[in-house]
Amino acid sequence: MKIPPLVAHTLVLLLAAGLLAACGQNNGASAVTPKDTAQDTYCALDGMLLADYPGPKAQIHYAGQPEPEFFCDTSEMFSLLLKPEQARMVTIAYVQDMDKADWAAPKGAWIDAKAAFYVVGSKKRGAMGPTLPSFGTREGAQKFAAAEGGKVHPYAEITPDMARLDGGALHDQRM
Repeated sequence: MKIPPLVAHTLVLLLAAGLLAACGQNNGASAVTPKDTAQDTYCALDGMLLADYPGPKAQIHYAGQPEPEFFCDTSEMFSLLLKPEQARMVTIAYVQDMDKADWAAPKGAWIDAKAAFYVVGSKKRGAMGPTLPSFGTREGAQKFAAAEGGKVHPYAEITPDMARLDGGALHDQRM
């Protein structure tokens, strides 16, 4: 069976377009791996040393920037990523899976921030006070919430109000 030239040409173009689209969906994220923190790793937002504080940390990898920016708290990461004026191209963001990291001195256990589950409103405190503990599984987050309070949310449900850096001080009527 002979394929007409116009049909063959169209099939080749469709195949090429499909391959190009698949390449574009990657955005290079798979080539970007999380970096581990050191004793002197500081927070890009406030300059605090990450090793001095408990709770989940975060890192954002920006396009065209060889090293990530680290954050001493997941709330700081969200406060940047959820701002409408955030214009820098984010390649990928990582947070720590607190099922696998020690709360008092978390190291490693990095997971894709968009794949993580977060606990909003727990009584457990991080570097900036109220924090959004991150987990690799919904079950891990639910177990934490049962012990420490709060509600489990996937990344897509986190809002700027959930990631406030003032710890609620702006609405504290006792001040």
